[in-house]
Amino acid sequence: MRAALTTKDGTLTVTDVPDPVPLDGQLLVRTLACGICGSDLHALADPEGFMETTRRSGGTPYDPRDGLVFGHEFAAEIVDFGPGTERSLPVGTAVCGPPIALGPQGAGIVGYAPMFPGGYGEYMILNEGLAMPVPDGLDPRVAAITEPFSVGGRAVARSGIASGDVAVVLGLGPIGLGVVAQLKARGHGPVIAADFSPRRRALAEALGADEVVDPAVASPYTRWTEFGVPVTTVDRIAAEMFGTAPRGAVIFECVGVPGVLRQVIDGAPAGATVMLVGVCMQPDTVEPGVAAAKEITVRGTFGAMPEEYRATLGDIGAGRIDAGSIITGEVGLSGLDQAFRDLADPERHAKIIVRP
Repeated sequence: MRAALTTKDGTLTVTDVPDPVPLDGQLLVRTLACGICGSDLHALADPEGFMETTRRSGGTPYDPRDGLVFGHEFAAEIVDFGPGTERSLPVGTAVCGPPIALGPQGAGIVGYAPMFPGGYGEYMILNEGLAMPVPDGLDPRVAAITEPFSVGGRAVARSGIASGDVAVVLGLGPIGLGVVAQLKARGHGPVIAADFSPRRRALAEALGADEVVDPAVASPYTRWTEFGVPVTTVDRIAAEMFGTAPRGAVIFECVGVPGVLRQVIDGAPAGATVMLVGVCMQPDTVEPGVAAAKEITVRGTFGAMPEEYRATLGDIGAGRIDAGSIITGEVGLSGLDQAFRDLADPERHAKIIVRP
């Protein structure tokens, strides 16, 4: 099959590689569409940091320079079945699913493990039990966006956000936009979305953000009192003592750049929850005493579970989430290298889809 392989010099090269072979419980599928994820950009640009983060968080890292076939945001068509499959979905069915891979070859994430090539190639192997049929009439390009938006759904679920809490989403790449979409699909608000990019702010508005903020012009942390959120620990304690249920705040950090977490803790109101959604692979410096005195909860989130993916696919298929609105470009395998460069400019693109 034709596939884009990572190289030791941090680029992608399109070449012929052997077709993957499905083993017990697996499907052979033909890629219909695959989104380019920011994680792919980071892995290729900083392979050492990518492997170190993976290793220290308990994963099994494979070197992104060793000829991997990236691509974990996919929709595909069933071509064949491995042994021991139930074959409940016929050949030709369009499917998508979480990029979790298990089998006799081992375990890994589709696109980040050599035994499970991703959607930057013509064919993939998927676990039959994790392959979900694309809803009738849903464009496979849009179905591929289920993955990043399901990551946003898990972040919202893990945040514990309550009805009426103020949500601030920092960074409006595909994951941040997914968080905005998931918050609004679940009836939360107000949702304040912040990004330096006018185009990304416009995309967040289209997905339902109640307000958008340009951090170059205004701080997203100055209006807590206006929204009824106690700013200091004393104010929050007083509200609780007098029987007033204070409004809460959840800040979704979807930037993943050193220094942002410290800014968030400094700007967060007392009692806030900070969700780490963006993956920062460099050291950062925070002052634990500030977080402790404010009683800040800092919580991580990563990926999505199959049922979270399934729920997001249902929301997209039913039109409750307009995932297709963030697609800004499409390329074939030969255009991947340029697409990686183009995604560095948020005014040009939010999400580029690959059609092998």
